[in-house]
Amino acid sequence: MKIYSLDERCFPAMEQVKAYCRSRPEWQKDVTEGKTFGVLVYEGTEPPFPAQPSSVPMPQGLTFLAAFSGTLDGHTCQPGFVPPVFDIMGEDRYFIEEEAGITAINRYLESGQPSPREVCELRHERKVRSRALQRWLFSRYRVCNALGEWAELSELFAPSVPPGGAGDCCAPKLLQAAFLRGIRPLAVAEWNSSDGLFRPPCTGRCRPILAHMLKGLEAEADPRLATYNRLASALSVVYEDEWIVVVDKPSGLLSVPGKEFLPSAESLTGCLAAHRLDQDTGGLLLLARTVEVQTALRRLFEQRQVEKRYEALLEREMPVGEEGEIRLPLRPDVDCRPRQMVDMLHGKTALTKYRVLENVGGHARLSLHPYTGRTHQLRVHCAEGLGNPVLGDRLYGHCAAPRLMLQAVELSFVHPVTGVTMHFTSRFTK
Repeated sequence: MKIYSLDERCFPAMEQVKAYCRSRPEWQKDVTEGKTFGVLVYEGTEPPFPAQPSSVPMPQGLTFLAAFSGTLDGHTCQPGFVPPVFDIMGEDRYFIEEEAGITAINRYLESGQPSPREVCELRHERKVRSRALQRWLFSRYRVCNALGEWAELSELFAPSVPPGGAGDCCAPKLLQAAFLRGIRPLAVAEWNSSDGLFRPPCTGRCRPILAHMLKGLEAEADPRLATYNRLASALSVVYEDEWIVVVDKPSGLLSVPGKEFLPSAESLTGCLAAHRLDQDTGGLLLLARTVEVQTALRRLFEQRQVEKRYEALLEREMPVGEEGEIRLPLRPDVDCRPRQMVDMLHGKTALTKYRVLENVGGHARLSLHPYTGRTHQLRVHCAEGLGNPVLGDRLYGHCAAPRLMLQAVELSFVHPVTGVTMHFTSRFTK
């Protein structure tokens, strides 16, 4: 069964859904802005909805189920499409009403009317209600597979928290409907109405869900799994005790979970990051086993009581032994995220000390000490302050390397529980 690549048997079904959507004027706003639709093809004869004059007919003996992601025209259910895995607009509208209550708290807090005491109480109430609503919602999303096995989202995403919208994409909806109806899927295809082109299921919300739902089917493997497994296996633990973990993070691995369900240092260790390294930056990363220890470690970073040293290969050579400071304030480039930019007027203070260690193959190898922790600080300071970008930097340089040649090689701090001074090193790999 194809799901990560386009099966030609899905093409007529896709065209029928597109034609059906064009016939519904009330859906055009969503369709124009871009809505994900999907189809599941199986052996059968029943039509999913009235065929349109411009539709491409299905091959004889085949029919399909159709789905849309999230809501369409403000509704979770529409004629001709499979229902959601769990309908948040049903069950006495508990979710809608509770979400409205949390929104009302936010608006009151933003009004500036509550007293300091009320602010504390309302923030606590908001936190408690949000977590309770989240737990309630995740417990309602239960998905099955062809083997008849059921699982809740919290189980499938553990130890991470399921991201918003998990379970509301097309593929989980279609597979759930097929299994509940005793249908054996032949192929699944998704596309976005903005361009009508096929797209494989998203990784952020769907990878863990589909890993469960595709059991019992002869489904093709997700080609993105090779990258996932390579990054996961490259993470190494340098030190661990009952309170902290220090890992050597490979370039390409996230520090914390992102929108896409790629592996991260947090998800692989089940710990909480005390600071972050850019996805493209490798090296030493400090994590905590509890929220309390994470808070204590973050306080050390905020008070600049953690010593960090990086090494980098730059695009061009520099005089060996040269050293100095780079003081360039930084802020986000709002027109080109996630880039950062130098802004002498509105930027936040950023200080880096550097020393040229050697020249290797036409590239300078530098020792870098960041005294502040701005996003992309070292990368921008090398590119703008030295006029010599980090080799392999796809944002601020000319790339010309398979990875970003920047690595966190030393980390020193006082253990927040034992009081012992900890010092760790990582060998810079060229």
